[in-house]
Amino acid sequence: MLTCDEYLTPTSLDEAFAAMAAHRGRHRLIAGGTDILPWAREGRAGDVDVPVLIDITRISELTERKVAAGRVRVGAATPIQRFLDDKAIATAMPCMPRCAIWFADDQIREQATIGGNLANASPAADGVPPLLAHAAGVELASKRDGRLMRRLLPLNKFILGSGKTALADDEIMIAIECDALPGYGGSFEKVGHRRSLVISVVCLAGLVKLDASRRRFEDVRLALGGVCPVPQRLTEVENFLRGAAIDSGRLERAAAMPLDFVQSRTRREYRREVVHGFVMRGLINALRRAGADADVLKPELEAAYA
Repeated sequence: MLTCDEYLTPTSLDEAFAAMAAHRGRHRLIAGGTDILPWAREGRAGDVDVPVLIDITRISELTERKVAAGRVRVGAATPIQRFLDDKAIATAMPCMPRCAIWFADDQIREQATIGGNLANASPAADGVPPLLAHAAGVELASKRDGRLMRRLLPLNKFILGSGKTALADDEIMIAIECDALPGYGGSFEKVGHRRSLVISVVCLAGLVKLDASRRRFEDVRLALGGVCPVPQRLTEVENFLRGAAIDSGRLERAAAMPLDFVQSRTRREYRREVVHGFVMRGLINALRRAGADADVLKPELEAAYA
């Protein structure tokens, strides 16, 4: 059982930092709280007591969403469901709606937050590969000597390992900022041990922009999760495809390139096969959604990776 003595709901950053300072070493921040019970159970045989839970979802800055000047800004307490029903965000982040639909169920998507998904730093966190593909950064804030201090870290510098981040004890995650990529085709591929509420064994986010001919890659962004301690951008594959003509041989070679990213101690060969298939299917789906010329993607190739 998880218990707490106080449950605080600050409505401003000042209130939140005051509560953190007053209960230093005795508090835990939550934003949605969908992972708090699994966290409490993990590695523990008995009851878990957190003296003070500080719920930061009522701080308005943490739920703001904005698309402007080629950038997206999403408050850290934004529920995952907003990536499905906010049309401006969904258009600017083409693989996030496909990621969100895989994320648990309707009720949890309304509660779980994008910041919480990042802060837990699970190797299988669904939100990390799409945000890596969008070159995301994480804004962190603290209050020191009476001054509000902010810093922006690239997401790949924020997540340090399984369950480890660069978030300091006196910091709050404020927002995620990333590239807006309207016009890209987006894909998200995921597999787990069961069909519902799946925790990823492998997940992959893909983004593709085509040139004017609709037959060549202008830009490619791929990120892989679930197979190593920290999700990774597949920069070697991206560079191999960027500027190239779209053909089945090149796609097959690209799909074979990231297999050594699989570092999991269990089911490694299975994961390698899945990674190969997901890179192929992710690219095919992203190409189709980007508007690739109809005769570029051979029907037999699409059927093989449907």
